[in-house]
Amino acid sequence: MSAVGVEDNANGGISERAWQISAAAVIAVGAILRLFSLSLVPLHHDEGVNGNFLVSLVRNGTYTYDPSNYHGPTLYYFAAIIPWVARFFGGVSARDTYGLTTFNIRLVTVAFGIGTIVLALLLRQRLGTIGALSAAALIAISPGAVYLSRYFIHETLFAFFTLGIIVAALKYYDTGASVYVILGAISAALMTATKETWIINAPVLLIALLTTTAYFWLRDKFRPQNSPEADASTGFLERFGGPVSVATVALIAFTVFIVVNVLFYSSFFKNYPKGVNDALLTLSLWRKRTHEHEHPWSQYLVWLIQEEGVLVFLGGISTLIAVWRADNRFAVFIAQFSFGLLAAYSLVGYKTPWIGLNFIVPLAVTSGYALDVFYQKLREFQQPWFFLAPAILIFAFCGYQMYQLNFVHYDDDKYVYVYAHTRRETLVMLEQIDRVANQMKTGYDTGVAIVSPEYWPLPWYFRDYKRVGYYGKVVATSEPVIIAETGQEEDIKATFGDKYQQIDSSKLNDPRIFPDRNPNGSFSLRPGVDLLLYVRRDVAKPSGSK
Repeated sequence: MSAVGVEDNANGGISERAWQISAAAVIAVGAILRLFSLSLVPLHHDEGVNGNFLVSLVRNGTYTYDPSNYHGPTLYYFAAIIPWVARFFGGVSARDTYGLTTFNIRLVTVAFGIGTIVLALLLRQRLGTIGALSAAALIAISPGAVYLSRYFIHETLFAFFTLGIIVAALKYYDTGASVYVILGAISAALMTATKETWIINAPVLLIALLTTTAYFWLRDKFRPQNSPEADASTGFLERFGGPVSVATVALIAFTVFIVVNVLFYSSFFKNYPKGVNDALLTLSLWRKRTHEHEHPWSQYLVWLIQEEGVLVFLGGISTLIAVWRADNRFAVFIAQFSFGLLAAYSLVGYKTPWIGLNFIVPLAVTSGYALDVFYQKLREFQQPWFFLAPAILIFAFCGYQMYQLNFVHYDDDKYVYVYAHTRRETLVMLEQIDRVANQMKTGYDTGVAIVSPEYWPLPWYFRDYKRVGYYGKVVATSEPVIIAETGQEEDIKATFGDKYQQIDSSKLNDPRIFPDRNPNGSFSLRPGVDLLLYVRRDVAKPSGSK
């Protein structure tokens, strides 16, 4: 990977101990922001679907990859480890003996989110001390990176594995140790086993590498032949033990890549060979879905400017500096990769905000380079402390945006990453149902009839209830609890008469209820979907009954 060869960066005048303390502090901040009140935000529709797969895997040991509408298997297998371990060590509640809790399932994305911060710190040799710390810190407090790390979906794992390929390749180039080729192959395999959009990320990685190589080749044409930069590119294969050694390692790495993919897609041979065949089929099926979630080509840029404007600005500046100075191959590579990904995904009609994490991570890395250059210039003028003022402003602004999104407006669809998200009122409704179950002393045997056509992620929240029916329309039932949708009131009245009473959300005096988005005493599931809760009249009267 000569296009991103070694660049000798100074330590920035910071002692090794200061580096270690600073790096640990960045990791700690990133961890705290991702772990704090992890169950605060209700599960999104997609989280509920993913949770459904996980429930089957944890409880029954079964998972079958479905290429028609779902992403890869890595999320479920990595997530299953946590409840399995919790159950083994007895760390489960009386309510859920399988260790399947909202906190536990989101813990896997938190772990990979923190891991991405660590990977950024491993780029110290390319970015410089200040650059690596800045890149890691920008990922640690990025509004989107924090939000999506607290989200049980595939994107955080996907971003981690993508960056993992880059870090492993650089480590191999620096050390010649074959283990990094194997690690890179594992990262590449897990990336392809995580999400079908690897078909975009992988070519952009390759294109960025090739164009960086070409750019520096042209630059070297105008350098003296005895230039250290020109000499560094000679004897490439010899640096790694010669052609035979390189070919052997490449063959082993390719084998590892295939084996890892086969293991995950075949459900560890429980669904072989169908799961592997389906993995090859998924790309053509996914292409047919591009008409969904359609947005104009500029939508990702608009979303990034709204929530990650600092990264867009610094990333743009960094690209100009890297190309103009042409003294850091990695800086040119990562800048091209960042904006290359943005351009590639922008050409696809299908757009969702969480895909933005693919840009956030490399943009943060390239932004770190710009901040390191700025700091080094100040050092030349013997004024490094002047770096503090803009750095504080940058991280304070990003931190404010992060706090507002993740802990205040986490279900307000005016914010970019809150995309058709489940609203907090849903949790209030679920608490009312638990209250009814307790009053009846029937617990998880309490019957619930869900007649609303829209109901995800409710199956996750009702995973322990044994008598839940999902009908999609009003049907005759005698269950003590009915969940309907606004617009079904007349059908409910015609079918049940006065047998059921509605729980009026506006009378619950709960701070999570917003009257302006809960018409007719409903509980807002997500924008455009308002649920009505009915309880049979012979059941002990809960608060808020009409």
